[in-house]
Amino acid sequence: MVDYQFSGLTDPGLLRSSNQDDYHVDPEGRFFIVADGMGGHAGGQEASRLATATIKTFLNQHWQTSKSTEYLLKQALSEANDAILADQRLHPERADMGTTVVVLTFRHLDEHPWCAHVGDSRLYRLRGHQLEQITEDHTWIARAIREGELTPAQSRSHPWRHVLSQCLGREDLAQIDIQPIEVQVGDRLLMCSDGLTEELSDHLIASHLKSIRACEAAATALVNSAKQRGGRDNITVIIVNPMPPPTKTM
Repeated sequence: MVDYQFSGLTDPGLLRSSNQDDYHVDPEGRFFIVADGMGGHAGGQEASRLATATIKTFLNQHWQTSKSTEYLLKQALSEANDAILADQRLHPERADMGTTVVVLTFRHLDEHPWCAHVGDSRLYRLRGHQLEQITEDHTWIARAIREGELTPAQSRSHPWRHVLSQCLGREDLAQIDIQPIEVQVGDRLLMCSDGLTEELSDHLIASHLKSIRACEAAATALVNSAKQRGGRDNITVIIVNPMPPPTKTM
């Protein structure tokens, strides 16, 4: 059994009639998934559900493979993309559905955790007082910031801030970002849909993570804080303390 803490929570928010987010927390702490669906009420729910279920099943079935974690994650997300495309063909009314996804795995004790993502669901790492976004959004806005066309401050209110350049559920899926994540004792990892980051600044997210150590309580505080500031979208968070804090000695 793992000796680290983790917890997840999802909430429809205050304005949406349904929750098109989905997530999975593996009971053994091996892997974690957050998906944020789009494409209408039924389509978004089905896309995120399909992605989560397909990735979960693939990882469970192939967890002991001798293949690398990078290979395992690429195949899992590719299978999820294929599953959504197959559903689109069977149900033309859901032809526009898709989903973002971020996956975090803890596969081998002698290697770093790994992350894979498509879209703008994110992975953050809190180290000390510094919150760092590990994943890079697959969005028009992220590209514009990278190329100096917009500042981060300008992006927060830009009308194109939700336009994705990549998501699962597309024949032309061209980019699945996969990377190892370096962690140290005391670090915290946060996975989330954009319903959280649309309402809360990095500073406020970091403040909650620093002040509330218990994962379940911190997840609840983040979701409630996003709702207090508007809750305009579905909100999903998973918090992982990947290594226990050092024990204080006398």
